[in-house]
Amino acid sequence: MILQIVGCSHHRSSVEIRERLAFSPKQTSTFLEAFQKSYPQSEVVLLSTCNRTEVYTAGHSSDLIPSTQEMSMFLAESCGIRHADIHDFLFEHADEQAIRHLFSVAASLDSMVIGEAQILSQVKQAYRQAADLNQSMPLTHHAFQAAIRVAKRVARETNIHANRVSIPSIAVGVFARQIFERLDNKRILVIGGGKMAAETLNYIQSGGGHDFVVVNRTQEAARRLAEKFHAEVATWDDLPKQLQLADVIISTTGASQPVVTTEMYRQIERGRQQRPLFVLDLAIPRDFEPAIGDCLNVYLYSIDDLQQECERNRDARASEWPKAQKILDQETARFMSDLAHRSKAPTIQRLKKQAQEIKEAEFERLMNRLGEIDPVHKKEIEASLHRIVNKLLHPPLESLKDESEAGSAGLLDALKRLFQLGD
Repeated sequence: MILQIVGCSHHRSSVEIRERLAFSPKQTSTFLEAFQKSYPQSEVVLLSTCNRTEVYTAGHSSDLIPSTQEMSMFLAESCGIRHADIHDFLFEHADEQAIRHLFSVAASLDSMVIGEAQILSQVKQAYRQAADLNQSMPLTHHAFQAAIRVAKRVARETNIHANRVSIPSIAVGVFARQIFERLDNKRILVIGGGKMAAETLNYIQSGGGHDFVVVNRTQEAARRLAEKFHAEVATWDDLPKQLQLADVIISTTGASQPVVTTEMYRQIERGRQQRPLFVLDLAIPRDFEPAIGDCLNVYLYSIDDLQQECERNRDARASEWPKAQKILDQETARFMSDLAHRSKAPTIQRLKKQAQEIKEAEFERLMNRLGEIDPVHKKEIEASLHRIVNKLLHPPLESLKDESEAGSAGLLDALKRLFQLGD
């Protein structure tokens, strides 16, 4: 199995780069379909969140999947941008390094907020969406199921997830409190209707906020969110008016272009009468044009503005980090050993089948020469031949097993040549 990853994340790319490489669910489906047409013998999963866009590809051999260079160019083309504009911000992982990275991502050890809850469900959703389009994905199925198991083990055996914090909790608890001493007398506008919006409203509500209004292109999603928080629902066409009335704005849409432009904000700015406005733009691509943050009394924060507080969160969990890393080491080694064993299984089966056929042919030839013999003696001869075959095969099979556990793979090709097993 060959597994590789090409992608970008918050570690080495800014929000400006990440939003250019972001995919909505519909765009993800289009990407996966185009990939399968170009590389029909390769498996693929696309993970796109506010902090990362990563393409996982897998195949039985390197000639069946795109190279990392081909994959990064395919990614750029799919996003309608020049490869040169994103090349320096992409990372590449292959094989064991790729597996370890996947495990780390699923366990929320590679997140901006270590221990945040949402990433595992996003990993699961990315795999399900890929599997829905391509039912035959045995290699990535094996890898992603292992990643889910590792994430659960990290959550169970460490305190990485204890007193869990998230991007919304940091944004509301730290930044909103810097602008407003209280939230119970503020009008809070939510643009979007997804999980991030709901989680953010939970934190605002626990902090005393209660005057909510939800605006979303899909009215049904807006109503569901509004019912949960006893909020008002406004239409999408009513967005300019709601921008003028709001004190706090939480925006989490999946739009591919800004939903609030600088020009749009300028048109309602005078009606705000210079009241302070706190805007938390959690969308990738961003929902608010950055220039709006330069307007008078507007405090605009995006995902990357939370980085410093996220680093403090990471430091607070530092004592649990070695435990989590040890689990990653163990599970990565376990997966690679299991993978090596799986790759050797067809060769071992062919070797055993070949030996069984030779034994049966020689036993039949011997019985024909001996003629009628006592059934007890016949059974003893057959058992003896069986033991000889097993004893001859035992050393090479044990050596293969030891090599697999050590992480090397030289004996398999030698075994194929020595016994003329073919591929």
